[in-house]
Amino acid sequence: MQKGTISVQTENIFPIIKQFLYSDQEIFLRELISNAVDATTKLKTLAARGEATGDLADTTIEIVLDHEAGTLTIRDKGIGMTESEVDKYLNQVAFSSAQEFLEKYKGESVIGHFGLGFYSAFMVSDTVTVVTKSYQQDSEGVTWTCDGNPEYSIEKNEKTARGTDIILKISEDAKEYLEKSRIESLLEKYCKFLPVPIKFGTKTEKIYDGDEDKEGKEVEIDNIINNPNPIWKKQPSELTDDDYKNFYNEIHPYSGAPLFWIHLNIDYPFNLTGVLYFPKLQNAMELQKNKIQLYSNQVYVTDEVKEIVPEFLMLLHGVIDSPDIPLNVSRSYLQSDKNVKKITGYISKKVAEKLNDMFKNQREDFETKWTDIGTFVKYGMLSDESFHERALKFALVRNTDGKYTPIEEYCEQIKATQTDKNGKTVLLYTNDAHAHDAFLTAAKARAYDVLVFDNPIDSHFIQHLEYKLDGISFVRVDSDTIDKLIQKEEKTESVLSEAEQKAVKAVFEKVVSEGSVELQALSPQDAPVVVTKPEFMRRMREMQAMQGTSFGDFPEHYNVVINTNHPLVADKLLKIADEQIQSDTAKYMTDLALLHQGMLRGASLSNFVQRSLDRL
Repeated sequence: MQKGTISVQTENIFPIIKQFLYSDQEIFLRELISNAVDATTKLKTLAARGEATGDLADTTIEIVLDHEAGTLTIRDKGIGMTESEVDKYLNQVAFSSAQEFLEKYKGESVIGHFGLGFYSAFMVSDTVTVVTKSYQQDSEGVTWTCDGNPEYSIEKNEKTARGTDIILKISEDAKEYLEKSRIESLLEKYCKFLPVPIKFGTKTEKIYDGDEDKEGKEVEIDNIINNPNPIWKKQPSELTDDDYKNFYNEIHPYSGAPLFWIHLNIDYPFNLTGVLYFPKLQNAMELQKNKIQLYSNQVYVTDEVKEIVPEFLMLLHGVIDSPDIPLNVSRSYLQSDKNVKKITGYISKKVAEKLNDMFKNQREDFETKWTDIGTFVKYGMLSDESFHERALKFALVRNTDGKYTPIEEYCEQIKATQTDKNGKTVLLYTNDAHAHDAFLTAAKARAYDVLVFDNPIDSHFIQHLEYKLDGISFVRVDSDTIDKLIQKEEKTESVLSEAEQKAVKAVFEKVVSEGSVELQALSPQDAPVVVTKPEFMRRMREMQAMQGTSFGDFPEHYNVVINTNHPLVADKLLKIADEQIQSDTAKYMTDLALLHQGMLRGASLSNFVQRSLDRL
């Protein structure tokens, strides 16, 4: 048997780093600036402990672009390195100084962990030069140079200021990183909220010395591209509504004003801060990706956050920052573990608490915003069991009079009048109050209440509530005649004999080409002919429409219900001797019912109009 140690050689590691370590080549800039932030953070930590001295008034990180020389420089005024530290940290791949520092100074917020970020520089560079000087007294400057091969050089330099310059000689195939606009876009994307000021060139600004100086003077000032202290790092008590709105405009400048927001702030059992905004949705429920940004210690990671944000909250906008979220080695995407699941549950709970608090303390405002809020709530109840339980307290339904009521409370209110003979509470609803006006009028005449469900998600939500709440069912007002919507024990008798009913049915079956003919003994005040759409068949069609599948197996089905107690049917129709006139009369009444349902279209509608004119 032979045993040994696998040898990893540098000449093999560099091509792997250059081609495969990072999913996006552009991430090199984020990694190098993050290292500069770490160096600055370490210096501040040591200074606070009295272990470092010197001027800390200016710790700005500077990005210097030299198009003529073909170089990009990342310059910090941080902790710097001695020659032995350069040898230790730069010449040993994946030996993370950040990890070592964390172990020594537990609790400090340092970005790096893997020790590989520095080597991302070789993805875009022919040569990388590090010019550094340690904060330690009497230390000498050191220059390290490497061209992406195993060979490197270390020599002394005359650098007098503390800190590190990383100078990238940009390779021919990465010339885009010598363009100012390209670097600006990367700084905007990855470094917008880093905790140390980052300078990229200068900008012109007007200053005014006094009232007499109306024109002002133009001066060149440092162009600081980031906000080192974003609102999610502050306490809610320090912030005003305007602070939250201004920050929303900063991260989503073209999204309009948000409805409201939730400030996340937790330090146990994991660290997480952030602000989530509820945008105005109305009934639109398209999943808007890339609207929640994930940060780790203020370093941008990704906008693909489905692993930590519950699916229904992907509709929100905002930021989440957590050093405890596990990332892959290149910090480009999330890795699933138990902490991720805890964070997901926490976010869902905080959203539910916020909504419940708004409902209890600002109910009028909550109801005003329900058209937008309702989409989140319904989606959440459908997809998250724990959120469903919490949301029952504030999930509202609205009736045709515009009154809002929590769903469980509403069921209790209508139980006395809308319980059928089997003991089930029937919730009547409409998805189009204008189209269903006649049905709504009939329902109100029976003292029935009707809800409005006109959101695309409502067909799913209705079935969800039927499954989760005991003893209820939903019935759309046009799915049957008023007597059968909520079936009671009492039954209206027909004024026609059995033979007369058979005769009526035969007349209508001749003129009804689609749908089925059904006789019912309704009130004489109800319409002579009513077209209804059976609840089950209509729901099947709606589900297929939501899933984008064919209607082939579920054609549109409707019933033509003949009111045998209406005078036009019981008296006039049966007394017409001419068979053709009798048939035309039945056809006319049927077309009127179809027209009322918006189902008379095309040639059928044109023919109906012409026949109506001929009757004049």
